[in-house]
Amino acid sequence: MAKEIAVTDMTVDQAREALARLSALLGQANRDYHGADAPNISDAEYDRHKRRNAEIEARFPELKREDSPTEQVGAAPTEGFGKIAHKVAMLSLGNAFDDQDVADFDERIRKYLGMGSEPLAFTAEPKIDGLSLSIRYENGKMVYAATRGDGSTGEDVTANARTIADIPQSIANAPEVLEVRGEVYMSHADFEALNARIAEENERLEAVGKKPKTVFANPRNAAAGSLRQLDAQISRERPLKFFAYAWGDLSEPLADTQMGAISRFQSFGFVINDLTKVCDSPEALISHYKLIEERRATLGYDIDGVVYKVNDLALQERLGFRSTTPRWAIAHKFPAELAWTRLEAIDIQVGRTGALSPVARLAPVTVGGVVVSNATLHNEDYIAGRDSKGAIIRDGKDIREGDWVQVYRAGDVIPKIADVDLSKRPDAAPPYEFPELCPECGSPAVREEGDAVRYCTGGMICAAQAVERLKHFVARKALDIEGLGTKQIEMFYEDTDLPIKTPADIFTLALRDGTNLTKLANRKGWKDKSVANLFAAIEDKRDIDFARLLFGLGIRHVGETAAKDLALHYLTWNDMSEAAEKARPAALAWRSADLAEDRERVAAQTEGRRAKVKESRDAAMATHEVSAEAQAAWDDLTGIDGIGAAVGLSLNDAFANERERSEIDRLVGMLTVVSPDAPTQDSPVAGKTVVFTGSLEKMTRAEAKARAEALGAKVSGSVSKKTDLLVAGPGAGSKAKKAVDLGIETIDEDGWLTLIEGL
Repeated sequence: MAKEIAVTDMTVDQAREALARLSALLGQANRDYHGADAPNISDAEYDRHKRRNAEIEARFPELKREDSPTEQVGAAPTEGFGKIAHKVAMLSLGNAFDDQDVADFDERIRKYLGMGSEPLAFTAEPKIDGLSLSIRYENGKMVYAATRGDGSTGEDVTANARTIADIPQSIANAPEVLEVRGEVYMSHADFEALNARIAEENERLEAVGKKPKTVFANPRNAAAGSLRQLDAQISRERPLKFFAYAWGDLSEPLADTQMGAISRFQSFGFVINDLTKVCDSPEALISHYKLIEERRATLGYDIDGVVYKVNDLALQERLGFRSTTPRWAIAHKFPAELAWTRLEAIDIQVGRTGALSPVARLAPVTVGGVVVSNATLHNEDYIAGRDSKGAIIRDGKDIREGDWVQVYRAGDVIPKIADVDLSKRPDAAPPYEFPELCPECGSPAVREEGDAVRYCTGGMICAAQAVERLKHFVARKALDIEGLGTKQIEMFYEDTDLPIKTPADIFTLALRDGTNLTKLANRKGWKDKSVANLFAAIEDKRDIDFARLLFGLGIRHVGETAAKDLALHYLTWNDMSEAAEKARPAALAWRSADLAEDRERVAAQTEGRRAKVKESRDAAMATHEVSAEAQAAWDDLTGIDGIGAAVGLSLNDAFANERERSEIDRLVGMLTVVSPDAPTQDSPVAGKTVVFTGSLEKMTRAEAKARAEALGAKVSGSVSKKTDLLVAGPGAGSKAKKAVDLGIETIDEDGWLTLIEGL
């Protein structure tokens, strides 16, 4: 088998070809696994291919396919079974692979819910390696059973499910509508006995010249193949079991907690896993995980991790779902393979934003079925043995060229270094010195206060940034110019006759081609039709969405969300440009004032802290003679909910840089920038600017913002003359006072809920 190309070494064409191949391979694997119960690759190989697909997408986001395996759940139902639409989608789970991931899971939930250190309970249960099944009961009688399928539609396996002893045919004292979900599996003993029977039968079949049956590769395949038999009698002869642990459609709540609901299942006659436990902290979750891991080999059935769920069902409801996973649950997978190898060199890569990223070049080693020759080193602190907050990691061991290092992949698509063997470190190995000059252009590489990463200051004179910025500009989520991808950008950037060095050059390409003796159509790989198609695609993008254009410029900190927030706030490109111009003196004062600690506090979005630092901030800015107009423009910009000083400074840098501003103006002069649609929702807050302040007691700030925006409102982080409504909770401070001074309508949280009730 040919050695796989490391993703970090791939060209764009190689990445595109790999994604197409992996999409076909994984799609077929899903159909074989979920649809035919005849997997053509092992679980480990499937996971390896899926992680590689994700790794390629992470490095080449513009190449992500519409049929990307990362966006799929299961596989479409096969034609052999009837189809049943799930009234509540059967989603997959996000993954955790180490203790830090578990702590991050807890922290994300607390942050989303606005919780501090108050108790937060979880359930922890073994993750069964079987086949997901949903069983619907109405008035206590089984109506149907369906597989997961693609998450929205499953296969009707009702007759087969009725043959499983662990699944009751009828339930006493059940809700009128009850969908019980869980995992169909086969024990190790039953699996071995089944394969032994198949082997005996094959001897008889071979004796009479008939084709033998296939033995099952593992208990999961045996369970899936047995449940998904068109002949229910075959399922009846197979020793299938079922653990209940979840639910779908319900006519009434089962309980107030996850554990309470599981106990109800047991009272209905279902089997629940006796290793399920309520834990009150990430440490307790990890402790139970280790207990289950120790007992894994003696359980008698296959598991591949432990599932954690928020125990309080009301909190589950508030947390809700992402596109394919719930926020309130995660699967903590068992460890992946580790391997030791030598770190031969540390290279520095420069990204499109100028970030200097260290990469470990390794002596090739196989880890989890993949040959690894590179690993991420994150940043200079990580190399020195510290995390982003300055805490010691790896027991303080730094990383040096020539070290013997332990590499792991776990669920992360990019390999990482877990440990360093100091006993094998060469005596003469010096500590690694992170460069302070960009290796691409020689410009100073600076690390600002609070940043973990160094950035090249070369901007457009840095070839690494220029090419990557152009690739970003034409990417799918930016201008998305058909026929002008990364391969073409690289070609045009190096071209001497028809170069594209800046985004504006794209929109002069056709004109330059018309007056150039070396026509594009005469080049290798180009013909009249492909050239005409490219020019037409470029012309089609002269009318461009405000947010797409702003995101496409690749300004640091201005991602998709920030670009949309800025577009919705200013509505027109000119208004945003003028606001940035007006705010410039205040931005310069902010940067030059020695207020790192104050800026950090302000970023915490806490009203009390803002008030405490306001006096010192204003005093420092006053030394720079910032006008009221500049201060107002800066406050308006950084007061946009979700923006803040970091985005404000980056936007200022882009528009204040004479060369970069000239190129931006040149580009915009060739385009028609389309403003976002004004809110059309029929709601009392549509089109209004709303500010939330104080402590909200019935919802978090994130929930309140999402709801307001869904109703067509703009949400700002500061009060100004443009504010239409202030929602003030307990502890409201300077914002409430300013709203009174400006005559702005102020209501409390109950008033807000009454205002939007029923919408």
